[in-house]
Amino acid sequence: MTTPAGSGMGFGSVSWWGLSPALDLQAESPPVDPDSQADTVHSVPKLDVLLLGSVDGRHLLRTLSRAKLWPRRRFNFFVLENNLEAVARHMLIFSLALEEPEKMGLQERSETFLEVWGNALLRPPVATFVRAQADLLAHLVPEPDRLGEQLPWLSLRALKFRERDALEAVFRFWAGGEKGPEAFPMSRLWDSRLRHYLGSRYDARRGVSDWDLRMKLHDRGAQVIHTQEFRRWRDTGVAFELRDSSAYHVPNRTLASGRLLSYRGERVAARGYWGDIATGPFVAFGIEADDESLLRTSNGQPVKTAGEITQHNVTEMLREVAAWGRCRATLGNPEEKQHAEGSLEPGTAAAPTPESFTIHFLPLDSAQTLHHKSCYNGRFQLLYVACGMVHLLSPELGACVAPGGNLIVELARYLVDMRQEQLQGFNTRVGELAQAAGFSPQAGARHSETFARFCKSPELALGNTDPAVEPRTLPLEVLAQPLEARSPSPEDLTDPLQGGTPHSEPCQPPSASPGSLSKVLALPQGALPPPNSESDSKTGV
Repeated sequence: MTTPAGSGMGFGSVSWWGLSPALDLQAESPPVDPDSQADTVHSVPKLDVLLLGSVDGRHLLRTLSRAKLWPRRRFNFFVLENNLEAVARHMLIFSLALEEPEKMGLQERSETFLEVWGNALLRPPVATFVRAQADLLAHLVPEPDRLGEQLPWLSLRALKFRERDALEAVFRFWAGGEKGPEAFPMSRLWDSRLRHYLGSRYDARRGVSDWDLRMKLHDRGAQVIHTQEFRRWRDTGVAFELRDSSAYHVPNRTLASGRLLSYRGERVAARGYWGDIATGPFVAFGIEADDESLLRTSNGQPVKTAGEITQHNVTEMLREVAAWGRCRATLGNPEEKQHAEGSLEPGTAAAPTPESFTIHFLPLDSAQTLHHKSCYNGRFQLLYVACGMVHLLSPELGACVAPGGNLIVELARYLVDMRQEQLQGFNTRVGELAQAAGFSPQAGARHSETFARFCKSPELALGNTDPAVEPRTLPLEVLAQPLEARSPSPEDLTDPLQGGTPHSEPCQPPSASPGSLSKVLALPQGALPPPNSESDSKTGV
């Protein structure tokens, strides 16, 4: 797929934010079965969720923020990403969300969250926080005992040793191991991506952004995104301007990732910005709200922008999530714990216990091998698959879902480079892959153009797929040639990563990226590239 001029690859090969609104995973999971799901240690039901490509933790945070609306439950979130930078961002975002209120107030925490999560450029105070937190995490990753003490909600046990080493290297880069803005010249990299994406339309980029916003995003349900904020993000990468525009000038290193590129006939590892430059981070928290007054219109125009709705939603979410951090702070102090319990008003839900949730990060290439381990086979009540990871949906992955479990697949509704017929083809392909994996459409599920909902068919076992639903090649044109296949100009690259340095390890092949939507549309399931491709062998990941 190409645009009239340019690459048509606006969604990039690495996802930094979700392309769908945040979900409450408890609302999407099957009803609690106390007999089969009781935790023998904690005597509370468990919810085991496997998430492929959730990238920014929005579903996890919303689930925790709304936990008091549901019966008490113990959460086990198993997260599988396609790059270690996304794992590192998960850890940074959650450490920020669970920061003690005495160290950082709610408003400062929400503003820091928005800037780190969705802005290409940061204010100096936020950049200082990122460096300090990254330095702390870099010291914790290689020390499991200290990690368990300070971040008891986090588990890296399933990661390979080389992945932990590469994860530590990511944090050290964020902490400023390579000094100076030239280590990651974000403004130049953003402009280079934009020029390649738009091609001859670059000089008319404002008209292009207005067209994409009004004729695509607005038509697909994101009417609250304002022209001014969308233009600003397209031009500079700054989605949430909470202060004067001159305050944003420090590159956001958490948006850096490594790629293998073809340069003068050789494959070289380069660090750059390979994320979304087409849709933006407005969809995740900015187009829906529990408070309906935020979505009202006046004279046909929304009274609130997506940025204002995002700030409100994130602030309220972090307010609720702070309870999880407070309960951990009182752990080990019986007097504080007793005081907190005694201060609850009648009818108020009890605070979550310190062991109520754990985030487990899985190896990057483990989607097709999880079912070989008895601890994962048939374990999960809910499986979530992002649109960039749909090619991993298979009978092997379906075997990890318990009978009667649910599957939620993110659709490509908000990918502005995809035309309507391609969206329909993608939706059809998702249904075929889900059916081949042993799922069927949920009975009575509400219609949605953003998510496809399925449930596990108990009668289908691993390998017993219906020949009538075997994956087939759809007659859709392939998306534009990935960035790896072109010879970039020298200004497209930052300094090449030196051989032997750990920074080259996070480089991942494009097969597990949003760019792999082309493979979902155009390749049979058996033709998907193996996890260990050429870039794995060269980078050691």
